[in-house]
Amino acid sequence: MKNGLLIAVSFTALSLVSCGKNENGNKGTLKLDTSETSIVDNNGKTDTLTTGSSVTEVDGKKTETRSSIYKAVDGTLVKVVFTETPKESTLAITNNHKTFKLPKIKTAAGETTYQKDDIKATVKGDSLILDQGNNLIQLVKTKI
Repeated sequence: MKNGLLIAVSFTALSLVSCGKNENGNKGTLKLDTSETSIVDNNGKTDTLTTGSSVTEVDGKKTETRSSIYKAVDGTLVKVVFTETPKESTLAITNNHKTFKLPKIKTAAGETTYQKDDIKATVKGDSLILDQGNNLIQLVKTKI
């Protein structure tokens, strides 16, 4: 009886020790760099729309960030992030892992223009028009 109990306790202890999980993972594997956008509205719940905004304050200086998803006529989706700081206002357009950051140059009659080099973005309501040389791309804010 003592031998049976000793074998059962030894087997249980061995199985508990051998089933321990290594939290560090396999060092030979590469981690996949992913960026997932989750939008949380002001009350802390996940927003069903693809827009979000946040306001942060550091040393009394507020930074407001708003993100939206825009859709081109061909169905291409573009992430647009508007950032307002005390020093500048910018628009960042991300598509195909490339981001273009454009500073605001003027606002007039409900229309805001951002420009850097030969890329110009005009925002009016829910539409955004990108102008790069001879290319005009019309985008509309969307819900995915």
